[in-house]
Amino acid sequence: MTEPSDDSLVIRVAAGDHAAFALLMTRHMRRAISIARGVARNTADADEIAQDAFLRLWTHAGRFDRTRGGFTAWFGRIVLNLTLDRRRRPVTELLDDRIAVADDRPDALDRLIGAERDASLHAGLDQLGDRQRAAIVLFHVEGISGHDCAQILDLSDDAFESLLSRARRSLRRAIDRQTSRKERCTP
Repeated sequence: MTEPSDDSLVIRVAAGDHAAFALLMTRHMRRAISIARGVARNTADADEIAQDAFLRLWTHAGRFDRTRGGFTAWFGRIVLNLTLDRRRRPVTELLDDRIAVADDRPDALDRLIGAERDASLHAGLDQLGDRQRAAIVLFHVEGISGHDCAQILDLSDDAFESLLSRARRSLRRAIDRQTSRKERCTP
């Protein structure tokens, strides 16, 4: 027996099917949180954004239109729009969730190097505009196809490829600038 497609599940959700909704949540909650975390750069908001996205899915499932793209693109656009809306709100300072705790295990140095690389990547992402950051997160972090990313961002495939190319160049420059600053500051 084959599993029902996401497209058929969202149609069932529009008819009030709780089981179909639960299955969509099981399949897509992790990705929704990951997209929100990657674009918003705020772990505390990511869970709330994902929950809001699923609430929107429940209340607006009837608006799903297969002719405009599949479920992944439609739901990805909901998550992205909620995330961008949240980024526009005034920022409240939260504790940094990347605070390192001392670790005496043998691979601590490797993890420290990885954390430094991740910090540079995140700092570089923070310097990008919302659309460029979204393009990088959707395509490279989440592994969503270029076509679906284009639909999520409401762009043509060619326009998305151009945006992604610009985002990669901007990210590379931002990371290079940060690396140069660190090298100048290191004794």
